[in-house]
Amino acid sequence: MKKLLLVAAIAALSSTSVLAADLGARPYTKAPAYVAAPVYNWTGFYIGAHVGGAFNGSDSFLATPGIVGAQKDGSFIGGGQIGADYQFAPNWLVGIEGQISGLTDNNRTFSTAAGDTLRDRSDWLASVTGRLGYTWGPGLIYVKGGAAFRDSGLRGTGAFIGGVTDRDDTGYTVGGGLEYMFAPAWSAKIEYQYYNFGTTTAVAGPLAVSYKDDMHTVKAGINYHFNWGGPVVAKY
Repeated sequence: MKKLLLVAAIAALSSTSVLAADLGARPYTKAPAYVAAPVYNWTGFYIGAHVGGAFNGSDSFLATPGIVGAQKDGSFIGGGQIGADYQFAPNWLVGIEGQISGLTDNNRTFSTAAGDTLRDRSDWLASVTGRLGYTWGPGLIYVKGGAAFRDSGLRGTGAFIGGVTDRDDTGYTVGGGLEYMFAPAWSAKIEYQYYNFGTTTAVAGPLAVSYKDDMHTVKAGINYHFNWGGPVVAKY
């Protein structure tokens, strides 16, 4: 009986070895690669264009008797910008930007009962600003501020012709906006910007007008980024 059991055990081991040899080695499967989220880099130069609206600010005025009314008009605004940004720490951004905009029908007009008028008109605005922003991937929120410039556009009729005027063509500007990188090298933005040129005063004989000279603008724009080479993707 013992001999029969030994023979059966040897036969079973032999058949298992033959079956394992027929199955062959298990194929090797490479582990999948893990890809990190894209890392956007805003550092570099850009150039772009914008359109929007401009609205005169305070229409309060101090005048001697004879001034019967004041009128202010909004206008279409369009222009361009150029700038440079530096991203650091790692989600913060600092930059500098130059911007110029043309305006249509931007007037602030004062009139007298006799038909004399004083018209304050700006045909263009410009600014040089610094900006500070926070970015999360393709999105950017920022604030900006700096120096503002405009053309000299104070004109009078009647008694206001040749009157004594005090008007500044330089001032300051502050604002902020949102920007989004929607395609390689391209971003779109919406921005609010406030301009202040102090107080304008015009005196013509017995007539005098004095008012705060400021303006609000809302702009939508698009920028092309020269340094953009696509998002940096880390692979492990």
